[in-house]
Amino acid sequence: MNPFASLGLSPEITEALSEQGYEQPTAIQSAAIPKVLAGHDLLAAAQTGTGKTAAFMLPGLERLKRYANASTSPAMHPVRMLVLTPTRELADQIDQNTSAYIKNLPLRHTVLFGGVNMDKQTQSLRSGCEIVVATVGRLLDHVQQKNIRLDKVEIVVLDEADRMLDMGFIDDIRRIMQMLPKQRQTLLFSATFSPPIRKLAQDFMNQPEQVETAPQNTTNANVEQHIIAIDTMQKRNLLERLIVDLNMNQVIVFCKTKQSVDQVARDLVRRQLSAAALHGDKSQQSRLETLSDFKAGQLRVLVATDVAARGLDIAELPFVINYEMPSQAEDYVHRIGRTGRAGAEGVAISLMDEDEQKMFESIKELIGKDLAVERIEGFEPRWWQKQPAQAAEPAVDQQRRATREGGRRSAEGGRGGKNKDTVEPAQACHKIPGRQRRSRRERPVCALVQPNYGVR
Repeated sequence: MNPFASLGLSPEITEALSEQGYEQPTAIQSAAIPKVLAGHDLLAAAQTGTGKTAAFMLPGLERLKRYANASTSPAMHPVRMLVLTPTRELADQIDQNTSAYIKNLPLRHTVLFGGVNMDKQTQSLRSGCEIVVATVGRLLDHVQQKNIRLDKVEIVVLDEADRMLDMGFIDDIRRIMQMLPKQRQTLLFSATFSPPIRKLAQDFMNQPEQVETAPQNTTNANVEQHIIAIDTMQKRNLLERLIVDLNMNQVIVFCKTKQSVDQVARDLVRRQLSAAALHGDKSQQSRLETLSDFKAGQLRVLVATDVAARGLDIAELPFVINYEMPSQAEDYVHRIGRTGRAGAEGVAISLMDEDEQKMFESIKELIGKDLAVERIEGFEPRWWQKQPAQAAEPAVDQQRRATREGGRRSAEGGRGGKNKDTVEPAQACHKIPGRQRRSRRERPVCALVQPNYGVR
């Protein structure tokens, strides 16, 4: 039996999943789908990239299809499922997934978000659609203009509810919830079960089932984390070095502000790396085109703010770089959750300057993990003070030192034989395109490509 069929999903849906390459349900899907199919309200916490969209959309579609109608009459396609999201990108991603899931069902869907003309959205709503995915503000715009009715909604989903509260949408959410029928199913997905989230659940949910697939505020075990100590003025040089030496063909670089995003993106382009900026000041059309290029592999580096990147679903994204530490420790978890998704492995590298040490301590406290601070040869920060607990020299550094000492002890005038225990670099270090070099001497390969880097 198909693993998804065993959860209670019909052949129309499981066949569509097979075509999309879905083989086994994730933990959140296995836990949530049966409860939603049973009609329970659901309060769910799960890490980013664990398949949350399918966890609420698949059972929602299963319930909607019972009364689905192939009629062309708009009256036969009232809004029955409403999904609210904090960002345009997340809304668009959910809508794309929905399109794949309903391939074999006579259901209609549309997505509502700001930054684009409302006319096409209005036309879709008036043509009738059972599933509406929307950002809070644009939904209220359509409500005000009487383009949408919410009195037939059977299922409402609050996706990334914690982020919506952080962004100040609580009053708008309450207003929308009060427009919905009292007899409905409410599904709330959040990264945490914080007090505000529990208060929201208490006010608008009916004895919800609770699902938590991983301890709150933990990082994905599939993500290899590196914290690199560096001086602020050296960050751009090291960023380029990492992208080139680690052969990052696809990477998201996070900055705290829109200004930083623009500056870093421009600098990477000057260094002949294909990069683009993504933040709230960009037009919606520009943002969609940038995301499309990045997903298609036409863009190597996406430089983004936290809000702009929230909800991005890039299949098997291998790298994430925190060019600047986030303003909130929780955002660190969300940032590195862009990689290592759906069982794939990923690498998250954070560049920490002297002023960001306090935030680093907050991050360690939040995730309950002691992350080692590392340094890159040639980029050692001036502010670094080695503590007794950190005095152990990395194995790679020990081997390099042994090699240098072996060279000095070798034959007169010679460079010395190669130490048989020396760790070989994973790849040769090539000249950076477009950069003038003052010396013919090849630079050492970035330490992160050395086998066993960081082993104490």
